[in-house]
Amino acid sequence: MSAAFEAERRLRILDVGLGRGVQALRLARAGHGVTGLQSDPDLRELFEKDLAEEPEEIRGRVRLVAGGGEDTGVHFLPGTFDVVMCHGGLLQSRDPGTTLAGLARVLAAGGLLSLVIRNDAALAMHPGRAGDWDAALAALDFPDRTGSALRLETLTRSLAGIGTPLRQWYGVGVFGRDDCPADEEKAERMLAVEERAGRADPYRSVAAMLHLCGVRGGDGG
Repeated sequence: MSAAFEAERRLRILDVGLGRGVQALRLARAGHGVTGLQSDPDLRELFEKDLAEEPEEIRGRVRLVAGGGEDTGVHFLPGTFDVVMCHGGLLQSRDPGTTLAGLARVLAAGGLLSLVIRNDAALAMHPGRAGDWDAALAALDFPDRTGSALRLETLTRSLAGIGTPLRQWYGVGVFGRDDCPADEEKAERMLAVEERAGRADPYRSVAAMLHLCGVRGGDGG
């Protein structure tokens, strides 16, 4: 079943570990209902201040819940959301496998699970290209604290096992720039290159981050 949604459809979205809520606000402004799950009280406070400056119509589309990715079962019923985003939160999870299953559980059939993870398999690439050899050596020696739980191959198997098979994956930050050129034309070219490289082998495999998209099976898994 596809996660292609009709353009006019208003989606129910869960943003796990929403940070400052930039994506959450963008989605709410586009007309979607957004629930933000955030365990850090300071970040919740900052987001609430930003949200308070939005028009009432947009504020009404946003709900903020205290908790982390491992708490979805406490707060939400199965099949509650059309889209679940967890962009970085799995790395902080004590049990990534259980957290991942919980994220899939609250997805409706045909819903999209969007994950962004650090690409531990290529940690040395960007400091190495920048000539920072100490950082590159440290990255090569970096202990994998989560074992292989957050590697692409393992996550592919895990997603299939919880009824949300991987549909596509992309590289994010292929060329390692953290800043965007001030010149608008150069910025557009940079983004065009990043987008194309992030979809193609072998470039996406050495990106700083990986974006994984899984789709919940029609039987609910």
